[in-house]
Amino acid sequence: MTATEQRLRKLRGVMEQEGIEALLITNAVNRKYLTGFTGTAGYVVVTADRAWLFVDFRYVTQAGEQAHGYEVVEHGVPAARTIGETLRALGISKLGFEQQDVTYGSYLQYAADLGDGLKLVPTDGVVEKLRRVKDEEELKVIQQAVDIADAAFEHALTRLRTGVPEQEIAFELEFFMRKSGASGKSFETIVASGVRSAMPHGVASDKLIGTDEFVTMDFGAVNKGYCSDLTRTVFIGQPTPKHKELYDIVLEAQLTALEGLRSGITGREGDALARDVIAKYGYGDYFGHGTGHCVGLDIHESPRLSKTEGTVLESGMVITVEPGIYIPGFGGVRIEDMVVITDRGCSIMTKSRKDFILL
Repeated sequence: MTATEQRLRKLRGVMEQEGIEALLITNAVNRKYLTGFTGTAGYVVVTADRAWLFVDFRYVTQAGEQAHGYEVVEHGVPAARTIGETLRALGISKLGFEQQDVTYGSYLQYAADLGDGLKLVPTDGVVEKLRRVKDEEELKVIQQAVDIADAAFEHALTRLRTGVPEQEIAFELEFFMRKSGASGKSFETIVASGVRSAMPHGVASDKLIGTDEFVTMDFGAVNKGYCSDLTRTVFIGQPTPKHKELYDIVLEAQLTALEGLRSGITGREGDALARDVIAKYGYGDYFGHGTGHCVGLDIHESPRLSKTEGTVLESGMVITVEPGIYIPGFGGVRIEDMVVITDRGCSIMTKSRKDFILL
């Protein structure tokens, strides 16, 4: 059984449990996950015994080659009219839709275009919940994305020096990842130096990297649609005792979380593993984001490691572990690895060094 067929079977199991007669998938990432189709437009409809991929004339051939196990149908305009006609012919009266993906305006248009006799019913995260646990093929592809980011970090170390703009380092990271096989970057590359390192999402600017300051780099590669996420903080020049203290605390927090993460604990408990260490040293108010988030086809997936996350972690989830301390006017430190949750703990995917690197 192919990965696509396994995902379709799991989806039908959830649909049966939740009483969903037919499900319309409009989210592009969910469409790719379920079908393997990489085109930019299309609609997936799944019932208990049928599965369709509705596409326009541009993608009929491609869909037929990629979406194994799906009936490929060239839809008319509007697409929902073709979908409605197909489902009514089978006696289906209720169609679930992805409430997080469909705007109210789109809902009204779908309702009108589907025609009479077919009621739209909202669903919440049906496919996203399936995507939480990665299969073996997904883990292999994600590991390749992680490896590309690891190599890019080593490359960046050879380019980091005083007087170089942050944007140049970001370009070096992104260009290296593309040359290494990545199809793109996971998100806008962060290179934040000096006082800017106190900005958790300080995307690369035209600031010149100075002397005696932190440089935080947060970046990732996309490989076959799957993302990686890596953060390292290094130091240019001679650190003060406070610089070293902050780094050591964040590293201790991160290592503590890595040691304690496992299946069966909640995201809230996972977050506390790192947060409690930072709070113990008096810097709790300077750690304002969650400890991590799941990663896959999207860079931010659920569940997360946060103070409010009650979801239980499961074996096969891929998640980041990225505590930080950020002091305005001084600087900040973040250290981030990607791991796979297991029954016995977690397996660390990231291999980049984490000692306090001085350049």
